[in-house]
Amino acid sequence: MLASILASGLAVGAIYALIGITYNTMFATSRVMSFTAGQLGMLGGVLGSLFALRLGLPILLALPLTLAACALVGVVTEYVAVRPVLKSLDQHLYVLSTLALALMIQQVTALTWSTEPQPFPRLLGIGEGIWDEKYWLPVLACAATIIGLEYLYRRTLVGRAFLAVAEDNFAARALGLPERNLRIASYALAGAIGALAGFAGGQLLLAFFANGPLLNFYGFVPVALGGLGNNRGAVIGGLLLGLFQQAANFLVGGIFSSVAVFALFIIVLLAVPQGMFGAPAARRV
Repeated sequence: MLASILASGLAVGAIYALIGITYNTMFATSRVMSFTAGQLGMLGGVLGSLFALRLGLPILLALPLTLAACALVGVVTEYVAVRPVLKSLDQHLYVLSTLALALMIQQVTALTWSTEPQPFPRLLGIGEGIWDEKYWLPVLACAATIIGLEYLYRRTLVGRAFLAVAEDNFAARALGLPERNLRIASYALAGAIGALAGFAGGQLLLAFFANGPLLNFYGFVPVALGGLGNNRGAVIGGLLLGLFQQAANFLVGGIFSSVAVFALFIIVLLAVPQGMFGAPAARRV
């Protein structure tokens, strides 16, 4: 039983962590918490099943097509739900605009895809039991994503420009950095990361339109636990959340496991409001 809890917990936690990174990537350049992150994960599973199973495309073609499609959805999010809000005096309207777009994505998917969970194909056909690919593919995707982002941010000019905009977008704009283009690029990158979460976890979550709200919440928890904007914290928070959730499923099951997750979430935030790895906000006076 312990091996099953570890395998499923790490796999589910890696999916949550990737959605948390999706939140952070969009937030970094816009200071907007876009609630379309979970829908991007849902679309990763749905489009992956469409390309690989219904259309019969090879995995090496289905994956980049899924990533590209969700990157486009990320760009549309920036244009439709984020940019108009940034021009408004009340920037907290993003809660309504991104939630509205998330609901639209969910309903369109339900109408055009299916309202029932659809199967997701085996990608590599490797492993069985606790070593089945459905358990280690999400972990591998999460590790590759965090390594790739670390390289992007620390070794490339574009990545350093992302960090500059995230640190102070007004100063970055004054230095001549294309802040708007960088924001669009970050939303495209976030779309691809969300798609990777849904694609890598498709065998666990299936291709289901209702995965969006679930991933929205469980992907936000690692962000809050790990500290807003901290990708490493999101990974650790996501893995811990996945292990705790799966242990609760085995021990109490049903609705009680969700109650346990909510209770843990509240306790941690009461103890450390800025998250386990976040720094307290400082105001310059």
